[in-house]
Amino acid sequence: MNPLTLRRTARLTAATALLTALCSGPAGAAGEWQKVGGDARTGVSGLAYEGSTEDGTGVRVLAVHDNKRSGQGRLSRITHREGSATVAPLTWDGPEPSDLEAVEAVPGMPGEYLALTGRGILFRLKVAGDTATVVDYTPMPAIGQGDDFESFALVSRNGRLAALWADRGAGPDRPATVYAAPLTFAAWGQPLFGAVTKQPYRSAYPDDVGTRHISDIAVTTTGRLVVGSAADAGDDGPFDSAVSDAGRVTVSAAGRVRVELAASPTVLGTFPRYKIEAVECLPDTADTLLGTDDENLGGHVRSASFCGS
Repeated sequence: MNPLTLRRTARLTAATALLTALCSGPAGAAGEWQKVGGDARTGVSGLAYEGSTEDGTGVRVLAVHDNKRSGQGRLSRITHREGSATVAPLTWDGPEPSDLEAVEAVPGMPGEYLALTGRGILFRLKVAGDTATVVDYTPMPAIGQGDDFESFALVSRNGRLAALWADRGAGPDRPATVYAAPLTFAAWGQPLFGAVTKQPYRSAYPDDVGTRHISDIAVTTTGRLVVGSAADAGDDGPFDSAVSDAGRVTVSAAGRVRVELAASPTVLGTFPRYKIEAVECLPDTADTLLGTDDENLGGHVRSASFCGS
């Protein structure tokens, strides 16, 4: 082989390796990233499963956006299929929240959702068609000094409901704090919390100075805690993130909530260049939908397989 052919072959091999590195997904990946937003106002801060599409080939999820100014979008509906994703904004009817970071469907209450802001205000919503109506809102219990929330999950077991949420943490000196409490609703709609427990959590990856140890929480049908973690170097990145198996949660027949966090979380997948802020387990499957808020670079969603037993 002559020197020119050797150089061309080397360049081709290097290019192929680079393309493979850029396009390959982590273990458990089931799809590629689909862009759903083009700027800082359209990133995905949280996802909640709404239902399957009529033809059964995709899912619909609600996505919250962390906008702070009046009139900016707070909630959208994403229809996701492998290879495509479409976005439709929803009308927000009621007091406007600032900095929505998480959203979760209320088990056993079709069309009802709870959405949490970064500073700990919880909104109860009723979604009908293209409108989300505020039913009530309330501050979270036991908010700690400096808490900044990006996650919220609900667990229904033994006829009881429990909530999990977390201060995201910040780098090596501030781990995340995972909160848990029984949850009921007053007759007029207000969420009511029982006794709150809390414990620290440190992510295994990323481990940068700007790491948010928990950027979202999801709970599988067997009670596994699947969490996102993310590193953010600024509005233009670079970003890095991971999804990990973080422990388990149980809810007793008496309503007692017990959270067991893993001393050494198992990293299920890493996602360089993306800032995962949404992890949603889809019902009755191992399927997971991930969402990113990549600030000035917009937002993305993709499927994975992290929620199996």
